[in-house]
Amino acid sequence: MEALTSLDSMQLSFKEHFGRESEYTFFSPGRVNLIGEHTDYNGGHVFPCAISLGTWALAARRSDDRLRFFSMNLPRMGVLEFPARGLVYRPDASWANYLLGVVRMLEDAGYVLQTGFDVQLCGNLPSGAGLSSSASIEVLMAVLLNELCGFGLDRITLVKLAQKAENEFVGMNCGIMDQFAVGMGKKDCAILLDCNTLQYRYSPLDLPEAAIVIVNTNKRHSLTSSGYNDRRRDCELALADLQKVRPLQALGELTPAEFDRLAGQITNPVARRRARHAVYENARTLEAVEALEAADLAKFGRLMDASHVSLRDDYEVSCRELDLLAELAWKHPGVIGARMTGGGFGGCTVNLVQKAAIPDFEQVLREEYTKNIGYAPSFYVASIADGAARLA
Repeated sequence: MEALTSLDSMQLSFKEHFGRESEYTFFSPGRVNLIGEHTDYNGGHVFPCAISLGTWALAARRSDDRLRFFSMNLPRMGVLEFPARGLVYRPDASWANYLLGVVRMLEDAGYVLQTGFDVQLCGNLPSGAGLSSSASIEVLMAVLLNELCGFGLDRITLVKLAQKAENEFVGMNCGIMDQFAVGMGKKDCAILLDCNTLQYRYSPLDLPEAAIVIVNTNKRHSLTSSGYNDRRRDCELALADLQKVRPLQALGELTPAEFDRLAGQITNPVARRRARHAVYENARTLEAVEALEAADLAKFGRLMDASHVSLRDDYEVSCRELDLLAELAWKHPGVIGARMTGGGFGGCTVNLVQKAAIPDFEQVLREEYTKNIGYAPSFYVASIADGAARLA
């Protein structure tokens, strides 16, 4: 985590702000989704992986029932203090609401904190970039409390509680993908997850001559105010129309051919486009994983490109900055595939790039993007990591 700080610096900061040494260290990754966007809450498939960028936490038990939090990324906010029980969302709590939500969801499930904690966070996930900084924090807190309080909850349960914290406490109506990837990540593997059943399997990312390059538009997105929840309502409207003529639990149950036969039942044309993306993107995801496992990177790349077009035209969650980065990538001879990743309205693209071409790829995109947008993008060559865990 060099670019961010060192663990020694974190220890010094912890002692400065809490007056004692920390006792435990945890790390929780971010995630990038290779394909399968806005399919998770539509009961479809996704194909994310955890990445080495993420969030570190130092923690120590308290003798009382107070929770005290400090973020090295937001030092001006100082130490934030809360009770360990009966928590409610507080606008003035800012980033700490992601932690408080997990504590409250555990309490509601019958797992009440009997002691307080001092917790200091430090992360190198760019905020608002669509790499799941909120899920990284939520799963981190869930894993930390589960281990230090001896709750004995399995990892899938922790993932669900972290998602519930974001849905019900923070108010972001996200699907399960982000928290699942952060909690269940496996080094050098992506996860094919059926969001309808939570059945999953790991797929090795064997890319001897290619690499995953994340490009950040540096245009911050804010999903709760950007229209994400509106997209979800559009899909629910489409599903309700389809359920009048066919028993369905989720859009992800339909094949593209089945959707095309039934699409006329969706009375709202906007909802019809949203549903078309969800159904076709689900099919693309399954096809893309098959291609990757057959070492057909060219086909995988074409499906990535098609995913972006659908997100741009049918789901309308792209933006000028994301479209420019995708279009520049498509023109580069070293790029196998490129698409926006995350909720959209800003954030990042994910690119499959030949390793030898990465320096030129970065130079061309940096120059053209800066010339057109007025500021530079940022680049990260992704290392695929394990899920959230306590560090030795």
